[in-house]
Amino acid sequence: MKKILITLILVLSSITIQAQEELTWHTDLDNAILISKAEQKPLFFFFTGSDWCGWCIRLQNEVFKTPEFIAWAKEKVVLVELDFPRRTPQSDALKLQNSQLQQFFQVRGYPTVWFAKVGAPVEGKTSFQQLGSTGYVAGGPTVWLDGSSKIISSFVPYTKEEQDAAKKLLKKNKATKKKSTKKKA
Repeated sequence: MKKILITLILVLSSITIQAQEELTWHTDLDNAILISKAEQKPLFFFFTGSDWCGWCIRLQNEVFKTPEFIAWAKEKVVLVELDFPRRTPQSDALKLQNSQLQQFFQVRGYPTVWFAKVGAPVEGKTSFQQLGSTGYVAGGPTVWLDGSSKIISSFVPYTKEEQDAAKKLLKKNKATKKKSTKKKA
């Protein structure tokens, strides 16, 4: 009986790990914006302290690493991780980007999740329509996803022109990456 239980736990753990690996957490805001427009999905900004925030780790374990969340996220949002680690090194550009978004969304604690849509540029800078925010919510993935689904229900799709332009830029970016990869090899 113990062997069956241990085998079952190992199988379920490997399924959860494989499913989590299937999610793409973007750190490049510009690329995430293009994907958001191309796929007609709101942005999911996850403000976290990955190497020190206990509640962030708990939210990831109880919600983000579950099959329910993974299926929901793939269908509904573009995931963007905005990390504020204490020990993990980051580039200056990434630190600046994350800090600017933290200020824009007025994040005061972790974990915080903001759902947003890209708005029209203001003074040459990207703007966001804030759909709503949440953080750690007890009750597991069902409770968390119910609240988040209500928040994103106000998302209005991008125009066809915005979507088409984003698709073209993504295609161009992919071609550019392929060329630079071939040159390095």
